[in-house]
Amino acid sequence: MSVVNNERTKLLAYALDRASTACFTVGIATPVAAYLYNVDNVDNTISHARLMLGLVGWLMASAVLHYLGTRVLRGLR
Repeated sequence: MSVVNNERTKLLAYALDRASTACFTVGIATPVAAYLYNVDNVDNTISHARLMLGLVGWLMASAVLHYLGTRVLRGLR
């Protein structure tokens, strides 16, 4: 592979990893902070089961994107 292709591959992997970080932040850190600090009375507007389902979904999306990023980097060998 050429140097340009290697850099494009790394750029794609890094973009996927940044997307996984964004999924974690938006889907997990923000709702947990809102729940802990009772922002806008979030405790009464969403059930615990729905909150947990959302957190698991976002965590899975984050994990899949991170995994895809690592798979892309394996192509550099």
